[in-house]
Amino acid sequence: MSQPPAIRVVGAALYLLPVETRVPLKFGPETLTSVTCARVQMTVSDDRGRRFEGWGETPLSVQWAWPGELSCARRLEAMISFCRQLTHAWTTSGLAGHPLEVGHEFQQSFLLPRWTAFNQPRAAGEAMPWLAALVGCSAFDLALHDAYGQACQRPIYELYGPDFLRRDLAAFLEPAADVPVSFTGRYPKDYLLRERRETLRAWHLVGGLDPLTPADLTGSEPADGHPVLLADWIRRDGLRCLKIKLRGNDDAWDFDRLVRVGEIALAHDVEALSADFNCTVQTTDYVNDILDRLHADHPRIYERILYVEQPFPYELEQHRLDVRSVAARKPLFLDESAHDWRLVRLGRELGWTGVALKTCKTQTGAILSACWARAHGLALMVQDLTNPMLAQIPHLLLAAHTPTIMGVETNAMQFYPDASAPEATVHPGLYRRRAGLVNLATVRGPGFGYRVNEIPRQLPAPVEEAGT
Repeated sequence: MSQPPAIRVVGAALYLLPVETRVPLKFGPETLTSVTCARVQMTVSDDRGRRFEGWGETPLSVQWAWPGELSCARRLEAMISFCRQLTHAWTTSGLAGHPLEVGHEFQQSFLLPRWTAFNQPRAAGEAMPWLAALVGCSAFDLALHDAYGQACQRPIYELYGPDFLRRDLAAFLEPAADVPVSFTGRYPKDYLLRERRETLRAWHLVGGLDPLTPADLTGSEPADGHPVLLADWIRRDGLRCLKIKLRGNDDAWDFDRLVRVGEIALAHDVEALSADFNCTVQTTDYVNDILDRLHADHPRIYERILYVEQPFPYELEQHRLDVRSVAARKPLFLDESAHDWRLVRLGRELGWTGVALKTCKTQTGAILSACWARAHGLALMVQDLTNPMLAQIPHLLLAAHTPTIMGVETNAMQFYPDASAPEATVHPGLYRRRAGLVNLATVRGPGFGYRVNEIPRQLPAPVEEAGT
């Protein structure tokens, strides 16, 4: 068999696309009213010297990736500065191969030392978290995977097998000691769905500031033709799945919110709910007490809770809570803590039963984490970072190629629907939920199937360029 094709990064351009929310979105103690998306154009060269172009994008959601005391503006400024550095790091790395191989090596040999050096002059309380570094890196990593698909003229999910990878998963992953699993001779394609799903059940995010009933309205809500009240969203989009944002430090408010949303869900035949405690919970008793009270007082609402998402702090290694008591009540999914497969392994040891994948932690990391999780019997979900524009496409494709517990979370159409208007002219089924579903039928062609040349979006000048 001929040697699999290899690519090397020879150029990169970083674009910044600001987006304003139509309504505020609360993340733990902070509220998001705008976001800057990092879009990357990457140029690669193959073994024969031919050049190809790939694209990647992610929201630089500082409230999610970097909770802290610094102003949001300063945190965003630091993340952008780091992305500027990565523009040059990618083009000078000299790494060549399959994007999974290159992406993995880049994180170990280039991203990690640059993140360490970036934080050295900063006070401990101002240090940029590793999660924020991954978010900045993800736009480049996504562009790399897209470029490889362009070089091979194939969809990227067809390129995760032995015909294209030089190394099997044993080069990247180690199994848990208590499970007879071997990654030798195994490739990502062995853990992904053989055929992608063309439609996905869509999860709607019920934010902590979202009005539920007319009594919650303040008069400041937008009059832009999109729904405001939860029941109106359910009716218009045919929703069947609701993710409920909670506070995690106010049990009375959290219980009441679950009941109020649950009652609306029951009245409108919503099938599934999830509870997101926003990483602010300090003890398992907090979650258990709420779930037990819900089970006793509102059993029909309790039955509809499909899973609980990341109640506990981000830093899993510093907060090694035994969470088996929570997981005994409902499936418990890692999200912010699941930076990579090693932390997924630690989570499993502590009693977590599922993993929420996100492309904003890099496509490379998401694929490897999915493989490790499936090999060890953990459930999967694909969670949103309120992805608009191009960022929505790899996000949905990840969910379409992995056996998620149910569909995919997708909420950019709630918080900035107009931001994706140019992309929606080519991919209407990705940016509007119909009958409770998103539709991927228009996503076709090499790489991630963006069809960038057909999208009528005018980009600003790049803020950083490197290579040729």
